[in-house]
Amino acid sequence: MRTAKPHTRLRRFIRDVVAHTPFAKMVVLLTVLWLIFSAGVYLAERSTVGASIVTYGEALYWGVAAFSTAGIADAPASGTAQLVGGLWIVIGSVLFFGTIVATVTTYFMRPMQRPHKKIIDTIEYNLEQLNDLSLEELDLLRETVDTLIVHVERLKEKQSKG
Repeated sequence: MRTAKPHTRLRRFIRDVVAHTPFAKMVVLLTVLWLIFSAGVYLAERSTVGASIVTYGEALYWGVAAFSTAGIADAPASGTAQLVGGLWIVIGSVLFFGTIVATVTTYFMRPMQRPHKKIIDTIEYNLEQLNDLSLEELDLLRETVDTLIVHVERLKEKQSKG
């Protein structure tokens, strides 16, 4: 029996996450917001005396450090920059953690919404893993397959009578 290689599974996982969850869109949105809010902090700070953020590069770094809650970002000196920075921290954090929750939820709910072809592909993949099952698990699988066969036979009978 052929088993899927780990890098193939990883590629399939990444493709599924990008195609079927909000992750990629949210990363783009977060990046755009980071650039905008960093520009806002830079514009508010650039003419403030004693400001530690005097270049756009420093503002970008501040945006990452403040968003990551690492506590390593210098606080902006002006009230306007503090307001813009505070908004970035709140909005960015909500979007970031919301994206994680939405991605995980969507990814694990997706099997319930798969078309028949995807279900068959999943069954075929799982059949490749039979060597890893214990005897008890194989017995349970046999019982499940027997039940499936009985169900399919009933469906065939209904269709042939109807």
